Amino acid sequence: MLENLYGDIVSDIGAGLVGGLGLVPGVNLGDSCSVFESIHGSAPLIAGKNEANPTAIILSSVLMLHSLNEHETASKIAEAVEKVYKSQKVLTKDVGGKATTLEFTDAILEHLVT
Repeated sequence: MLENLYGDIVSDIGAGLVGGLGLVPGVNLGDSCSVFESIHGSAPLIAGKNEANPTAIILSSVLMLHSLNEHETASKIAEAVEKVYKSQKVLTKDVGGKATTLEFTDAILEHLVT
C-alpha cells in the first residue's frame, strides 16, 4: 500500500505497461471504507462521445465484488472481460479496435449470459 501521491505514480506506470489508463482498475483502501474507481480522470476530450474504454471501471467493480465476498459474480465478470479481449472482435479505439463504449459493454454482457 502506498500513500496517494506514490500510489498515483505507480498506477500510472502500471497503466502504461499494460496499454493505457482505460484498462487499470483502482481501489483506495481505508480502515472503515474503500473507494473503487478507474484510475484515469474525466477524459474531457472523449466525454459523451461513446468512445471511452470501460474496462477500468468494470474491473474496479470486480475488485469491489471480491471485497464483498461475491467471488463467483466477480469471477464471471472478469472472465467475460477476458473473453472479449481474447476474441479481439469488439475492442475500443484505445486498444486497436473500432467499437464504441456501448458495443464493448454489450459484448461483455453477451458473455455473461452465455
